Amino acid sequence: MPELLVRDATPVDAPACAAVYAPYVTGTSITFETEPPGAEEMGRRIEKAQRSHAFLVLEDAGEVVGFAYGGPFKERAAYRWSCEVSVYIAVDRRGRGGGRRLYEELLRRLEARGYRMAAAGMTQPNEPSGRLHAAMGFETVGTYRDIGWKFGAWHDVTWVQRRLGDPLPDSATDPPEPH
Repeated sequence: MPELLVRDATPVDAPACAAVYAPYVTGTSITFETEPPGAEEMGRRIEKAQRSHAFLVLEDAGEVVGFAYGGPFKERAAYRWSCEVSVYIAVDRRGRGGGRRLYEELLRRLEARGYRMAAAGMTQPNEPSGRLHAAMGFETVGTYRDIGWKFGAWHDVTWVQRRLGDPLPDSATDPPEPH
């Protein structure tokens, strides 16, 4: 059995990432997007994340079966040490450890780039995502009630966060260096 490979995504991976993501957009409230991004848009997202954070793919026997990425938590300068993270695994590959593999590498890279806090929002209900984030050391910090409307219903979003590396000294002023 070939080993799962986690590597940096490139724009060439955009069609496969778009295919992994589309069922979450069209069939679940896990993401609040309502139209699946095409390969061109996914390619832009990959390039943008790679400039300052990270975008990784999970390969199984040469096939992209998942991805994870980091991006800005908020645009204000005070949040420059924090990032938001997400992970998506092909629907038929969930529950096999791929999300953990992606997150382990993603969080390692984000820490190495200077980020000190990772946050993730999980539309409720989503027990598999809750278990993954808990297993990765994320702690629940709160829930926005009825914050998103999709498929004719309101949805809550629970936020979790995890420290990355050591806290910064009080004198830290420079933002993380982009990759």
